[in-house]
Amino acid sequence: MNDALYELIVARKPKAYDLVIRILVIFLIIAVGLGGMLFIGMTAFLIAVFIAVLAYYFIFPRLNVEYEYILLNHDMQIDAIYNKAKRKSLMNIDIQSAEIIAPKKSPRLGSMHPDKVYDYSSGRDASKVYEIHIPMDQKNVCICIEPDEKMIDHMKQWMGSKMYLD
Repeated sequence: MNDALYELIVARKPKAYDLVIRILVIFLIIAVGLGGMLFIGMTAFLIAVFIAVLAYYFIFPRLNVEYEYILLNHDMQIDAIYNKAKRKSLMNIDIQSAEIIAPKKSPRLGSMHPDKVYDYSSGRDASKVYEIHIPMDQKNVCICIEPDEKMIDHMKQWMGSKMYLD
């Protein structure tokens, strides 16, 4: 078989609210631990430890995200990797059914008006983000990805005239 497989991992830039969430959770833990000691004594310390454990396992790992693009011929799978340990499959698409693939600032995308936008890019301004406009569930969907040159070459083989590089 002559299957073309390509994988790419893109780390998401921390968003502004990530730091705010971390600070608020830590402030909550301290407030429950110290403030609760006045009212319920040592039980408040145990509740604060319980909140800290929950935050460590469920909140903080969600703030460190990488996106993995797996391109097998014309099928693309997008996964999220949380805290470099836990993987979640986000989307599987057939790029041949896309209407257009072009860079984000391309004038060719002027007539495209998506109903829903999924951003799976790093969020950095200097990056080369591509938009995939594809019909899904009877809606026009825009998927933002950040491929490198090799992945663009693989996609160009399957997309032909529907993929633009300008």
